Amino acid sequence: FASESLSTETMERPLEATRMENSTSSCFLMERKTHVKINRKEVMLAKLRKSCSCTPKKIKNFVMDFLPVLQWLPKYQCKEYIWGDVMSGLVIGIILVPQAIAYSLLAGLKPIYSLYTSFFANIIYFLMGTSRHVSVGIFSLISLMVGQVVDRELLLAGFDLNDDAPPALGDGSLQNDSQSNTTAFNLTIAGMNAECGKECYAIGIATALTFVAGVYQVLMGIFRLGFVSMYLSESVLDGFATGASLTILTAQVKYLIGIKIPRSQGHGMLVITWINIFRNISQANLCDVITSAICIVVLVTAKELGDRYKHKLKFPLPTELVVIVVATLVSHYGKLNEVYASSVSGAIPTGFIPPKVPNFNLMLRVAVDALPLAIVSFVFTVSLSEMCAKKYAYTIRANQEMFAVGFCNIIPSFFHSFATSAALAKTLVKTSTGCQTQVSGVISAMVVLLVLLFLAPLFYSLQKCVLACIIIVSLRGALRKFRDVPARYHVNKVDTLVWVVTMSASALISTEIGLLVGIVFSMLCIIVRTQRPRTALLGQIQDTSFYEDDLEYENLSSVPKVKIFRFEAPLYYANRNYFLKSLYRLTNLDPNLEAARRKKYEKKEKQHLKKGGDTTANGLGITDTILQLVPKQIDFQALVVDCSSISFLDTTGVNTLKEILKDYKDLNISVLLACCNPSVIDSLKRGGYFGKDFGSMQEMLFYSIHNAVRFAKDQKLPADCSV
Repeated sequence: FASESLSTETMERPLEATRMENSTSSCFLMERKTHVKINRKEVMLAKLRKSCSCTPKKIKNFVMDFLPVLQWLPKYQCKEYIWGDVMSGLVIGIILVPQAIAYSLLAGLKPIYSLYTSFFANIIYFLMGTSRHVSVGIFSLISLMVGQVVDRELLLAGFDLNDDAPPALGDGSLQNDSQSNTTAFNLTIAGMNAECGKECYAIGIATALTFVAGVYQVLMGIFRLGFVSMYLSESVLDGFATGASLTILTAQVKYLIGIKIPRSQGHGMLVITWINIFRNISQANLCDVITSAICIVVLVTAKELGDRYKHKLKFPLPTELVVIVVATLVSHYGKLNEVYASSVSGAIPTGFIPPKVPNFNLMLRVAVDALPLAIVSFVFTVSLSEMCAKKYAYTIRANQEMFAVGFCNIIPSFFHSFATSAALAKTLVKTSTGCQTQVSGVISAMVVLLVLLFLAPLFYSLQKCVLACIIIVSLRGALRKFRDVPARYHVNKVDTLVWVVTMSASALISTEIGLLVGIVFSMLCIIVRTQRPRTALLGQIQDTSFYEDDLEYENLSSVPKVKIFRFEAPLYYANRNYFLKSLYRLTNLDPNLEAARRKKYEKKEKQHLKKGGDTTANGLGITDTILQLVPKQIDFQALVVDCSSISFLDTTGVNTLKEILKDYKDLNISVLLACCNPSVIDSLKRGGYFGKDFGSMQEMLFYSIHNAVRFAKDQKLPADCSV
C-alpha cells in the first residue's frame, strides 16, 4: 500500500486504486497489477508443436507414463512388500471367485464370463493403473447396468428371457444351449453369424457394450474430460448406488425363493417385479427358501462378527467361499436339482475361448447405453483411487486412471469379458490385509486363473439361490445408507433431497435415468440456491469495525443514515429480480415507486397552483409542500452494498447495479460498493459503472464495509441535495 493524496494524476494512472481510509484525511490506495496479455494462439501452437514432436526421450516418457508399472516395479522392495501383497492377493482372489459367479446373474451371462472379466481386469490395471490399493474387477452396479442392456437386446432379438434352461451335460461347452434357445436369430439382427443362440448373442451384446464404453473412456482421457466426474456429487453417487442396490435386491428375490417369473424390462422394473413375485409366491421352492434362509443367516452373522472383531483378525473370513463349497457339496450329494428341482449354476467350462472382435453392428445399437456405463465406471474408480491415495500419502493421475479403466474394458472385450470398475468392498479388504502395490492384483488374477483352468466344473451343482444370497448380503453397505438419512438431513437438507430424488429415480424408473435425474436435479438445486440466496441488512458489532446479519446476531447496532445490504450469491440474469425485490423489501423503499409517487404529486400540485395561487389542495404553502415531498420512511442517505459474496457479475448484473445507482441518486441516496473482488471490479469498469474516465471510482468503491460507512457518515448532505 502507498500513502498518496487523491489527485487527478492518480485517477489517470492505468493501475486503479480502491479507497482505504485511515484516521487522518489521507487514504491508502491498493493498486492493481498490470497483467501481460497472453497470445493464446501462439501458446496453443507451441503446445501443438511440442506434442507432435517425436524424440527418443519423448517416446520413452510416453511409454513410462502410459505403463506406470515400468516406473514402480523396478523399485519394488520385495522383502518389505511381498508378504502383504501375496496375502491381500490371495484373500481378494478367494473373494473374487464366488462374487464373479454370483454377479453373472446380474449381468444375465454365464459364470465363465465373469471369471474372464475378473482375470483380465486385474492384469491390465496392474500394468496401467496409478493407484496401489484399488481393486478393479467385476462390480455389482456395473453388472446390473450391463444386464439391463443385455436383457433388452435379447427381447428385441426375439429370445425368451423366461427360459430357465436345464444345465447342459457333457463337456460343458459354451455352445450347449437349451432346446428352446438354440434357434438362431435372423441375420438382419446386428449382422452376426447365423448359428448363434441366446448365450452367444448375450455375450456379443455385453462385449460390444464394454468395447464402446472403453472407447468413450479413452477418448475422455485424450481430450481430458475428467472434469465430467465433478458433476456427480457425493449425494448423487450415494443415491444412485442405493437405488441400484434396491433394483439388484429385487432382481435376486426370485432366485431366493425359487420361482420362475418374467424378467421385467424398461421403466418401473422394481414395482413390476415385486407384483409378479407376490402373484407367484405360491410357487416358491421350499428347498431354495430353506437354503436361502440358512445362507443369509450364516453370511450376515459372519459379516457382523468380522466387522466387530476386525482389529483382531489378520485377514477377513472367507465366508462366501466356505458357503459356496459347503452348499455345492450338499447340493451335489443331496441331488437337490433332481429331487427338489432346485435351480443350479450348470456346467462351467475350463480354459479360454478363442478371442473374438466385438461386433460393430451391435456397437451401434448400444452406443448410447455405453455412455452412462463409462462415466459411472470411471467415477467410482477415480474416487476410490483418490481416497486410497489420500489415506496412504501418494498421488494418482486421474487422466491415466481413465486410460487404465478404458483399456480394462477395451482389451478384455476381445476375450468375452464385460465392463469393470473399482469396487469399494474389495478395495477396503485389500487395504486391510496389507496390500502395498498392484502386485496383489496379479496374485488375485492367478487365483482366478486356477479356477478357470481346473476348478470351474466343480461348481456345477451350486444352487442359484446361494449366489443370490451372496449378492444380497454384499449390498449391506449401500442399503445401510437409509440409516444415515436423519444425520444427512441434519447436516444439509438440500443434499438429502438430492439423495432421495436420485435414489427414488434409480429404483423406480431405471438406473440410467436415475443417474441423469440426479445430475440434473443437483444442478437445479444449485441454480435455485443462486436464484434465491440469503440476503440481509447488516448491523455493526459494537466498538468494532465489523458488521453482521441483524437477524442472526444479538446486540448489533444500526448505523444512522446508512443501510448495509448483503447479497450472498453471484449477481446474474437469473437472480436479478430477486436481488431488487430483496433490496427494496429490506430497506423498506422502492425507488421506482417513490419516484413515481413524487412525480404524480408534483403534477397535481402544479395543476392546483395554476388554479389556486400560493396554497395547495391541502391548504399548505409551497415550502410545506416541498418538505412533504421527502417521506418520513426514507431514513437513510447512503446504501452500502456488501459485495464480498458476489463472485461474479454478468451484463445483467452490471446493469442492475447501474440501475439502482441511478434510481437511488434520484432520491438523493448514494450507493457505495464494498469488498468487491477483482473480477467484479473489472466487470463494473467494462460496464461503465464508474463513468468513462473512472473519475468517481474513489467515492463509489471501498475496500471494506467500515470504510464505506465512515465515508457515508462524513458526507454532509442536505435533504434536498444530490450526491
